[in-house]
Amino acid sequence: MSTTRFLTGITPSGTPHLGNYAGAIRPAVTASRQPGADNFYFLADYHALIKCQDPARIHRSTLEIAASWLACGLNPEHVVFYRQSDVPEIPELNWFLTCVTGKGVLNRAHAYKASQDKNAEAGKDLDDGVTAGLFMYPVLMAADILMFNAHKVPVGRDQIQHIEMARDMASSFNHLYGEHFVLPEAAIEESVATLPGLDGRKMSKSYDNTIPLFAPRNELKKLISSIVTDSRAPGEPKETEGSALFQLYQAFVTPEETETMRQAFANGIAWGEAKTMLFERIDAELSPMRERYEDLMAHPEKVEAALQIGAERARALSRPFIAKLRAAVGLRSLASQDGGSHKAKAAKVALPSFKQYRESDGKFYFKFMAADGQLLLQSTGFEQPKQAGQSIAQLQQQGTDALTALAPMLQWADGVTHSDVAQALHTLQEAAKA
Repeated sequence: MSTTRFLTGITPSGTPHLGNYAGAIRPAVTASRQPGADNFYFLADYHALIKCQDPARIHRSTLEIAASWLACGLNPEHVVFYRQSDVPEIPELNWFLTCVTGKGVLNRAHAYKASQDKNAEAGKDLDDGVTAGLFMYPVLMAADILMFNAHKVPVGRDQIQHIEMARDMASSFNHLYGEHFVLPEAAIEESVATLPGLDGRKMSKSYDNTIPLFAPRNELKKLISSIVTDSRAPGEPKETEGSALFQLYQAFVTPEETETMRQAFANGIAWGEAKTMLFERIDAELSPMRERYEDLMAHPEKVEAALQIGAERARALSRPFIAKLRAAVGLRSLASQDGGSHKAKAAKVALPSFKQYRESDGKFYFKFMAADGQLLLQSTGFEQPKQAGQSIAQLQQQGTDALTALAPMLQWADGVTHSDVAQALHTLQEAAKA
């Protein structure tokens, strides 16, 4: 494949606001117009069910978010824009991946661990309120990514672990059934805009401080007028540092206009005048999009038509791919002359493996997995990737002799014996000799 494939999921969990626009929608739409890339954008409505059991809210939010992306310029003819639930091959792949993923891997997922920690602090059972959907969330996310063999997945730093887990699942499947998946990489955008809300904190629905992306003009003006500022009077110099009003203005203007406003702050611009300038600048950018959004909301059949275009394009890829995967795992016609030989051949090349990765704490780790994907050993954190690599090499070359020397930095998985690890290391060494 000559082009790079990017995949982005959008969970329909509420009405989009200015922070969503500046931090995700606007840069994604811009990126979708660049040559040399295949862009997949999907509404993650299956994921939304994990946290929301209100059907009306799920339905409304799906419409609002799809309409917002389309109104902001996402062209369904140039990208693959689809609803997750319109691609039934995704949940089927989810099951295939479930069958090659160790429970121990999912035990370490950040969202699951956070729920357990919260329960522990409250003195509750660790799994109180934890659904199987929350626990299995990383597998479904991996299925979203691997179904289309995405090369790059734009995520925040808190999502890196999920991409690493998707890589692990792809590797486990490839070991057992042959090379079917590319290993995806996280695409971290360091400069993603994080806008402040009305009270100066990060704009978030959880803080109830948002400015809806397509609020009517009068409501937008009222909300901007309510942005919290200090008590400095007109003529008094004002600080741009920490000013929510200035940060919002900066997100919608050119660098030259930003400097002009910075000087106006220094010269003591009145807060009312600054808010009027902010309102006019934001409204000028959003007004054409707002008109398009209101039309789409009034005619949801237009949104549905766009999503069906994307669904057909997505399924043109997912249908033949899932058929290939079904055959690979042995779910094929009994009239087939293969007789399972493919699986047998694949099983012969399945070997124990080391997987090196980086956690959200910035440190580097590795784990040693059995041929069937079971976790055997987990390392402690290393400051440099080279240190982790050297430890892996020592285990590969010295086998069980290295276990004693590296004991302080190794954690054994529950139920795993010394014999289990020794046998797996021996298998690797024998394979290397062959």
